[in-house]
Amino acid sequence: MVELPIDDADAALYTVGQVAAMLHVQVAFLRRLDELGAVVPIRSAGGQRRYSRREINRVAALMKLISEGLTLEGARRVLELQARVEELEADLDQARHHGRGLSAT
Repeated sequence: MVELPIDDADAALYTVGQVAAMLHVQVAFLRRLDELGAVVPIRSAGGQRRYSRREINRVAALMKLISEGLTLEGARRVLELQARVEELEADLDQARHHGRGLSAT
């Protein structure tokens, strides 16, 4: 099977206009997220913003939290904390797995 960029959640394939249309937001909103560091897309050689599926999902998650009453900064912080919890859970799983391997010897 051939691995294509469209299969990669981190492939920056979508323009700011495409993302705005997909998520029903203004381009200015996406630019603001970039300026604040909440969602920072890759820049093309010509300087245009290019978004990956992962970044699009992050914008959607921010929008959901904002619609629930959080400020943009609060929503950004929630997503950072969620990502950190996921990292810690993965580390814990790895440590548990490694610990089981040690006790078997």
